[in-house]
Amino acid sequence: MTSSIPPSGPAVPTLADVARHANVSTATVSRCLNSPDQVVLRTRERVMKAVQELGYAPNFNARALAAKRTNTIGAVIPTMENAIFARGIQAFQEELGRHGFTLLVASSSYQEALEEEQIRTLTARGADALLLIGHHRSKRVYDFLKTRSVPALVAWAYADGAEQRSIGFDNVSAMADLARLVIGQGHRRLGFISAETASNDRARDRVMGVRNVLAEAGLDQSALALIETQYGISTGGEAFREMMALSPRPTAVLCGNDVLAVGALRAAKEMGLSVPGDVSITGFDDIELAMLAEPALTTVHVPHREMGRRAASMLVQMVNGDTLPDSTRLDTDIRLRQSLGPPPSDAA
Repeated sequence: MTSSIPPSGPAVPTLADVARHANVSTATVSRCLNSPDQVVLRTRERVMKAVQELGYAPNFNARALAAKRTNTIGAVIPTMENAIFARGIQAFQEELGRHGFTLLVASSSYQEALEEEQIRTLTARGADALLLIGHHRSKRVYDFLKTRSVPALVAWAYADGAEQRSIGFDNVSAMADLARLVIGQGHRRLGFISAETASNDRARDRVMGVRNVLAEAGLDQSALALIETQYGISTGGEAFREMMALSPRPTAVLCGNDVLAVGALRAAKEMGLSVPGDVSITGFDDIELAMLAEPALTTVHVPHREMGRRAASMLVQMVNGDTLPDSTRLDTDIRLRQSLGPPPSDAA
């Protein structure tokens, strides 16, 4: 009886193969890959040419074992379906790359249990540190990360006195500033279309910001109609239609993010309502859609790229054991555009 052994694939090139091909020592190849500034240009070019011709790639697992770190940072974001996190994560990745780190990204779909599972998975895969969005999660998660000696940084949120180090903005005061502007236009009946607040501290804080301003202005909390919905343009439109069915209906509808607000703008147009003539609509985040909307959306500008860049720098410092400030608060500002105006003259 004969047995057949399947032919093996082409041999994987090794560091020694590159050294022979370039006629240098393995130590020189290693220096070219890890500390290129320590190798003269002519030699470095010869080694890199050999790397390209042979298709050599460093053994990641061996390097990680030797260094006792992977130079990989994990990030768990709530969604990849739209632009709210895109600019910040792009800047985060760019800054990590400048420090020689790679980014692994997972999406939790706003599900607390799934986020915890992904945190454990990224840690098991060797992430040196994690970027997390918002403060809302079980203490069990932070205890797990502490046990594994994995630093974590919260972004997109800042809260005085929070135990977990963060870089972000105060969602309460950011939305309160916008609510003051709306009330300053003369609006006394407000609507708020919010992302679901149960496991989303950013959404909760934005609702709180509006409620605080109502109290500050001497208005009853009943002056605010609140609808929570899933994150999306279509759901924003559905919530707006529900809001406009109220009697009396709000003269201004604040939305917890720009995606919901764009959905509200589209629904208003379909209903034949003038914005801001019949109803004003505002957003939060200042993503590109806010400027492209018709009319252009009044919104809260969030410094996404600065936050992403500085978050990456902070996490690299944390991995390296450098001293850091406890937390960093970033400023937001209001972008006043065409979707906000005074209430209609016939508003009671």
